[in-house]
Amino acid sequence: MINFDTFTLDNGLQCIIHSDKNTPFVAINTLYNVGSKHEMSNKTGFAHLFEHLMFGGSKHIPSFDTPLQKVGGENNAFTNTDITNYYITLPKDNIETGFWLESDRMLELAFSQKNLDIQKNVVIEEFKQRYLNRPYGDTWLLLRPLAYTIHPYMWPTIGKDISHIEQATLSEVVDFFYAHYAPNNAILSIAGNVKTREIKKLVQKWYGNIPYREISPIHIPKEPQQTKKRTLSVERNVPVNSIYKVFHMCNRIHDDFYATDIISDILSNGKSARLYKHLVQEQHIFSEINAYITGEVDEGLFVISGNIMPGISMEVAEQKIEFELQQIIEGTISEYELQKIKNKIESTIIFSETNVLNKAMNLAKFMHLGDISLIQKEIKKYSNVSIEEIQNVAKQLFNKNNDSTLYYYARK
Repeated sequence: MINFDTFTLDNGLQCIIHSDKNTPFVAINTLYNVGSKHEMSNKTGFAHLFEHLMFGGSKHIPSFDTPLQKVGGENNAFTNTDITNYYITLPKDNIETGFWLESDRMLELAFSQKNLDIQKNVVIEEFKQRYLNRPYGDTWLLLRPLAYTIHPYMWPTIGKDISHIEQATLSEVVDFFYAHYAPNNAILSIAGNVKTREIKKLVQKWYGNIPYREISPIHIPKEPQQTKKRTLSVERNVPVNSIYKVFHMCNRIHDDFYATDIISDILSNGKSARLYKHLVQEQHIFSEINAYITGEVDEGLFVISGNIMPGISMEVAEQKIEFELQQIIEGTISEYELQKIKNKIESTIIFSETNVLNKAMNLAKFMHLGDISLIQKEIKKYSNVSIEEIQNVAKQLFNKNNDSTLYYYARK
């Protein structure tokens, strides 16, 4: 059980406080409701660019990392399709340093052409290294627009095209900041050996004067139901043929989410899982194969990816995957197999709750999902999933019309 208090400042900043007396550290997590799905289709990659810009200095603080390091703190951030998340851990006695730093960059960044050019170059290099110049790097640049036709999940967080970041202007960047970075578009979560009354005073002191900003509502279209299988074949300079199959799944707060997640673990969670055991160890169809979910806020994807052994055709590899999926649909799951997966999930959740930063992140995540009480219900929701429910979800999930497959051939 994770106990917490919540309150909201007059400027709209939502705040969560969790007291944990077993640690000398405090985690400060700031979640902004801006991910790549909030971008325009001709200006993608901006949310991720901002993750970098936010470390380049703010209105009153030229360097973010230096003062934090001086007080024994650490920080980092990540961007995904739904959110951008910044986090700091530091000794409890230096908590105000964290508030000073985070509140100043929420107020205003140190916008300059020099800072922008530096961070653009960093992101462009990252795009080239991770997506263009490594084997299979362009997989998600190909898969997302194959699976999505109108939802902005159709481009990856790094952006649809490198030119969008190359051509980004300072005025566009400033506009993006004020359109999304605001106290009324953020969730502040604090976890550690703290008292709610003291934290409320400090949050009011450091964040209370940041102005509320008008956030223009963004219409995010719902992806229509897929009605036929989609395929794409490409040829690249890679070591072996690979196959990627993706299926549209439910959104993060749908009741079917838990069964869907369990299916991914039945197929691919350790060397005793079905795909590895049957298709790698026993039949030698793949050298490596994985199944996982993207788990996004809106309707995400169930993903199966595998590197095919030399001498095995693409057709055979796909048939073998489809056979394993059909076994799930037919309910060949024992209570023992299901319980083993549930035990793993429960232990993972419980173990994650021993870490003060994980607790701060998870509290912010569930508040962003619209129901912070879900953090207390996750284990029970997984525990309640039945074999019959798994079958029903699998029938919908692995429908052949819900399948988008990328055939990734090694150039001969």
